[in-house]
Amino acid sequence: MSEFWILRPFGPLFFALLAFFILLLVVASLLVKGKSERTKVLVICITCWVTLVGFFFYKYALSIDEEFTILTADKGGFNWWGELPLQLCNINLILIPIAVLTKKRPLLSFCFFVGPLGAFMAIMMPSTGFNGYSIFLPRMLGFFITHYVVLIASLAIGTFGLYRPKWSDLPRMGFALLVIAFIMFCFNLILRYTGLHPKANYFFAVETEGNPLLEFFYRFLPYPFLYLVPNLLVLWGYAVPIMLGYTIADSVKKKKA
Repeated sequence: MSEFWILRPFGPLFFALLAFFILLLVVASLLVKGKSERTKVLVICITCWVTLVGFFFYKYALSIDEEFTILTADKGGFNWWGELPLQLCNINLILIPIAVLTKKRPLLSFCFFVGPLGAFMAIMMPSTGFNGYSIFLPRMLGFFITHYVVLIASLAIGTFGLYRPKWSDLPRMGFALLVIAFIMFCFNLILRYTGLHPKANYFFAVETEGNPLLEFFYRFLPYPFLYLVPNLLVLWGYAVPIMLGYTIADSVKKKKA
């Protein structure tokens, strides 16, 4: 098999897939331009719901993947309780439809800002078993399609015109992230103490699992969950330039008006 089809961060296939999905987002945004809000909401919801159904087929394929079981033996191997769509990226497949249907700004801001950042970081730093393998492996297709869809679906909230961020949304978004992360932390503890999944680690809220960014913060705050709090600085550092872009665009529009 050609080396091209081996997926690694910042390899040729990595950039080809990224370009494809960004192009898909641009085309979809142009196609729904001028359509009703209901149509735009339906496009995003159906995309997330279809991907969520596919997510469970992907997890089934993972459950019978012997190589994956061996690779993750130190984490307890495959466990359905640890493969629910509750990681930072996957949970957006559930929250994005809720956000666009309810129009709750804390949820919209969470999905719009956290969704793309979380998905892109997962693509750049894939978990064990998802780096350096053929894209045609079921686990590779499932992992990367899920994350690329989360990336473009969360951005579509803005490009479809369903949400325009405000500076006041940034604290709300941070608060929403901490609340959801704490809920996941508590869920991890329940799974661990009941024995349902002794290595449960949704949102990486109990262990860093070697993540370079989390490892850095863990040096200063070596406590479960608490080492996640400084990540708000990273999130706001990513969100502020986006807000500046919106602010400049609004200023230019006012001058032209």
